[in-house]
Amino acid sequence: MSFTDRLREHVTDNGTGMLHDLLFAVVWVALVSFLFDFVFASAPTWVFYMFLAAGIPAYFGFFFSLELAKQEHGE
Repeated sequence: MSFTDRLREHVTDNGTGMLHDLLFAVVWVALVSFLFDFVFASAPTWVFYMFLAAGIPAYFGFFFSLELAKQEHGE
């Protein structure tokens, strides 16, 4: 199987999840960038990077709670 075939198969199998991951990442970075451009403009750079890194647990927490909500409602 060629690289292109494997890539096509992977995207077909995981397309929706990959789209959700990308959307979450774009929204998170946009939100953090907005906050540090307008709200926390005088904050040090390391705080900006810590907020960006906080997106990792936020991602897993958001999708874990989403799964719990789906199971609770029987979907």
